[in-house]
Amino acid sequence: MGRFSRRVRSKVTTHRSRDKQRAMKTSIEHIRAKITELEARITDLRITERELEALDTVPASRGRLKAKAKRKPATHNASEARQTVGAAITEVLKRTGALPLAELAEQLRAAEKEVSSGTLSNTLQTMKRRGTVKSGGGKWMLSKMSVRGVS
Repeated sequence: MGRFSRRVRSKVTTHRSRDKQRAMKTSIEHIRAKITELEARITDLRITERELEALDTVPASRGRLKAKAKRKPATHNASEARQTVGAAITEVLKRTGALPLAELAEQLRAAEKEVSSGTLSNTLQTMKRRGTVKSGGGKWMLSKMSVRGVS
């Protein structure tokens, strides 16, 4: 075998690079097609999930409510059991004054009112929109209007 000319070598490398490019394009197209297929399956699964949740909530919630009603001990004081998170927050802030969120949560736990941090935060934001509480300096406090209205 003799040496190939430059022209022959360049044609061979050009053909090789074209073949590689074609293979890459085919692979990329294949990957994109798979992604599209998977996205369609995910969409179908999300729709099915929503439908199952809609079917699941109606009968399950009725059964759960009945089960919870049966489990409640008869010794609970009715006023304690019905106190809302907002009422508990108002009560603690009246008693202690302005508090940071973490201390407010501790005070609620000390008052035997178990509230998740998400519920506490959402309730405070709702109360703030209504003008019941306000925040300043990292602390939550009763607004002047709510203090006047209650006193």
